[in-house]
Amino acid sequence: MIKPGVVCISRTDSIGDVILTLPMCGLIKEKYPDCKIVFLGRNYTEPVINCSKFVDDFIDWDRLKELKINEQIAYLKKYSIDTFIHVFPNKKISRLAKKSNIKNRISNARALHLFFNSNIRLNFTRRNSDFHEAVLNTRLLEPLGIKKSLSVSDLWKYTGFENKYDLPKGVALDFPPDRIVILHPKSQGSAIEWGIDNFINLSIELASSGYKVLFCGTEKEGVLFRNKIPINKDIIDLTGKLTLEEYISVIAHSNYLVAASTGPLHIASLLNKKAIGLYSPRKPIHPGRWKPIGLNSRTLVYDEDCKDCEKGKQCDCVKDISVTRVLDEIIS
Repeated sequence: MIKPGVVCISRTDSIGDVILTLPMCGLIKEKYPDCKIVFLGRNYTEPVINCSKFVDDFIDWDRLKELKINEQIAYLKKYSIDTFIHVFPNKKISRLAKKSNIKNRISNARALHLFFNSNIRLNFTRRNSDFHEAVLNTRLLEPLGIKKSLSVSDLWKYTGFENKYDLPKGVALDFPPDRIVILHPKSQGSAIEWGIDNFINLSIELASSGYKVLFCGTEKEGVLFRNKIPINKDIIDLTGKLTLEEYISVIAHSNYLVAASTGPLHIASLLNKKAIGLYSPRKPIHPGRWKPIGLNSRTLVYDEDCKDCEKGKQCDCVKDISVTRVLDEIIS
């Protein structure tokens, strides 16, 4: 059994994936309180990773990958990493960890490069698994003697997630938090979306019921639907106006967030907001695999027994979830 001193967790994909990796950090700290945890990720996910009290250092892969290989090795060696966990497979990173002579290199060796560059290999499938992504990630901790049987509802406390950012200047949230609803219509292609017309209709219903509605997303996303947002003093367009740090703080000062399976949905859930996720029941994108791990989240599908989704066909039945059904989750 490995008794680590410094562990590097490598997950270089999206915000939601990173969040569902954070429970690994708390589990390691629980068993090895003196262990140092370094997280290797993309620079745009750093604000999320910094919200975990269990992460000691962050390595920016976008910066590191631009260095020459000998410079990359020298940079990693500064952290005295003895255990490297490949959560998201990346050929360049797996080669780098081996070239850096890191003693313990753990992976789920389903990819050929991981088989050759790791020396501690597990073998389990993700794509067709019935287990939640966060639970599957914890399988990679077995070589460290961490084999706890955890339900999804147990995992949020191991993220150590808390807001560390101030509200942005110029954003006046003049409503009490329990009357503020964030709508995040787009997903940057990571999920099947509910549809902008549904979000627009929901915003109208919420504003007429006494709620402040905040439309959020990137500038690129805002361009796709901004002209449809109703002109109403209680419906605010914040698309393209917030950094990720600022967005986290706005979520922390609100009570509800409605979105598909996206990073902001997972952030809201960990901040104990009512995170309402709109999902397809199709594997492997169904809520059983990707739902938020916070205690106050809620996932909706139109038809759990959708025949097209059951057969793995492309299906947009998520768009048939009624506005009334989502509204009831907020105002009931």
